[in-house]
Amino acid sequence: MTQVLHQRIRERLAAPIDPAVGDFAARLGQENGALAVLFYGSNLRTGSLDGVLDYYVLLPGPQREKIWPRVSYHEWDHHGVTLRAKVATMALETFAAAARGEKRDTTIWARFVQPSALVWQRDDAAGEAVVGALSDAACTAARLAVALGPVSGRAEDYWRALFRATYAAEFRVEKAGREDSILSVNAAHFDGLLPLAMEAAGIGFARDGQQLTPRMDAGERARILRWWASRRRMGKPMNIMRLLKASTTFAGAGRYAAWKIERHTGVAVKLTPWRERHPVLAAPGVLWSVWREKRKRGD
Repeated sequence: MTQVLHQRIRERLAAPIDPAVGDFAARLGQENGALAVLFYGSNLRTGSLDGVLDYYVLLPGPQREKIWPRVSYHEWDHHGVTLRAKVATMALETFAAAARGEKRDTTIWARFVQPSALVWQRDDAAGEAVVGALSDAACTAARLAVALGPVSGRAEDYWRALFRATYAAEFRVEKAGREDSILSVNAAHFDGLLPLAMEAAGIGFARDGQQLTPRMDAGERARILRWWASRRRMGKPMNIMRLLKASTTFAGAGRYAAWKIERHTGVAVKLTPWRERHPVLAAPGVLWSVWREKRKRGD
């Protein structure tokens, strides 16, 4: 059944995208000496090039940074259109280990059981490694979904329990019911995924129409819940560490902040060399100038 899941993941990763997204991914992949580049987020679903495109760039070799991924912001003039991207970079082997649930991490397997597209790969072997990692992410997510979910229920009941728990474990602000919106806007992606992931993970189940009754004994459920408890405790501290790291190492943070401010307020921010080098130190002065400009305009 693992091969069936792999084939489904492979087909989903080949989702059609705007050629500009692929061109940008190729540029990022080649510049970084990467094995593969994944595209994800709302722009994958909508097909829009507006806003910020989200990429994961997966590298060969061991993970260099202890706190991963490394985040950067990029702009590219593509045939007269400015494309903007937020890029997370990490080693493929660490990405794969996190997808298997071997890292104290709540982001990789929970993020990549959701839709993504493999928009650039160095070769077929790299592509298959990504397929394997995302299949493992689905299995990891399915195990926890079953452990947290009801004794019997529809697939969405288990996914809902999973996403509610993972969002609560992270240091992020999400609207109530975020898990429902994930499932509704990605209904085609999740349709039929849970049974395939359970079979690949070795979880038996009975099916009566859309009602699923997983067969997970009490000992296995307790083991998975202990595994989750250790990651849940680390969720917020790890998110805070990543945010602190990004505040000092987010390449292109000044340009990203200037673009976001203008997009949301209509006030253009002059990006001086000092502001680009020191975005955190520059933030109070930038916000003060934006406030003054908005007050002058009567906003």
